Amino acid sequence: MDIKIEFGGGAELLFGNQKSHQISLPERNPPWTLGDLIIWIKDNLLTERPDLFLQGDTVRPGILVLVNDTDWELMSTTGYRIQPNDSILFISTLHGG
Repeated sequence: MDIKIEFGGGAELLFGNQKSHQISLPERNPPWTLGDLIIWIKDNLLTERPDLFLQGDTVRPGILVLVNDTDWELMSTTGYRIQPNDSILFISTLHGG
């Protein structure tokens, strides 16, 4: 299943400064959820400082997640079942001062 993952607002710095990733997830049963994808991202894309992206088994507060331009809070958050060609964007709203 092909999907697009993007990082913005500084989150891309945790992923080798690469903002966009086109990935192919293997087919499986049960279907992939956003929670599964977050773990996959941690294991396969995250290059540094996991504490700035993750808290437990989800993203930390301050990371906005959009699925096809819709806030994941409206889509069951980590329980959302990923669909082919979904576009998933993680935006950090945390800024140093």
